[in-house]
Amino acid sequence: MGDPLVEVTEQNRNAAQISKSKALDAIAEGKLLEATDHLTEAIMLNPSSAILYATRASVYVKLNKPNAAIRDADAALQINPDLAKGYKMRGMAQAMLGQWEAAARDLHVASNIDYDEDIGMVLRKVERNAHKIEEHRRKYERLHKERELRKIERESQRRHAEVHARYEREKKMGQASESKASDPEAVSSLNDGQVIGIHSTGELEKNLNAASRSSRLALLYFTASWCGPCRFISPLFTSLARKYPKVVFLKADIDEARDVAAHWNISSVPTFFFIKNGKEIDKVVGADKSSLERKISQYAG
Repeated sequence: MGDPLVEVTEQNRNAAQISKSKALDAIAEGKLLEATDHLTEAIMLNPSSAILYATRASVYVKLNKPNAAIRDADAALQINPDLAKGYKMRGMAQAMLGQWEAAARDLHVASNIDYDEDIGMVLRKVERNAHKIEEHRRKYERLHKERELRKIERESQRRHAEVHARYEREKKMGQASESKASDPEAVSSLNDGQVIGIHSTGELEKNLNAASRSSRLALLYFTASWCGPCRFISPLFTSLARKYPKVVFLKADIDEARDVAAHWNISSVPTFFFIKNGKEIDKVVGADKSSLERKISQYAG
């Protein structure tokens, strides 16, 4: 990656243009990896060119590498905040990760600067999914407000309960350190190596409590039948359950388990919550395979 603040000589500018032309020829021939090499060379020669970053971002989108595409689009927009292609590529990459609302915002900006048919086609699909997420948010807004009122009314009781629960949890964890089989009943209910479907808050609490009693990491995955990135990531989620049998894999469809989705304030799918001892310790938003498995490995130990 070049330094955009470095002064670019006329010779390097011309050489970068030649590398860009080679990249465009490679794209036309379907040689996408070769195209990224030429564009990387062009960026090193002329790191102040926003269009070079945006063009490489477009190749990363074709290669199904949305995170790389977003990084290049960010770099392009830092150089030129009015570059339509930067917003377009970032929006398309965000859509690949299931970040529908962010994708819709960027695609709208791109459309306002320089509309084309590709933007319109992607934007129509993205807006449908973004609207579904927004409908869920509006539908349960009243539920959230009611829950907040109940929280205020029970605040002192809950604080007391949390202190007591923490004491009991620490006591049980101390007992668990002496014997790994501290709660055979909890362990037997967790279906090692399988994904457990969640359809209600009661069902979720039961499984999270069992995970806590057996000192296991729980991974809660929110999905939707209409979500393309969810269909992409779900087979991996199932295979990871087999790979990490001591992790509790939970899966909830936001349309079927609406009370669960409302409780966890879901605004994007897929979303993954990492939970240990009843508390959220991390999360992954979007179909990011590498981050998902890296964090499972990090927290499962």
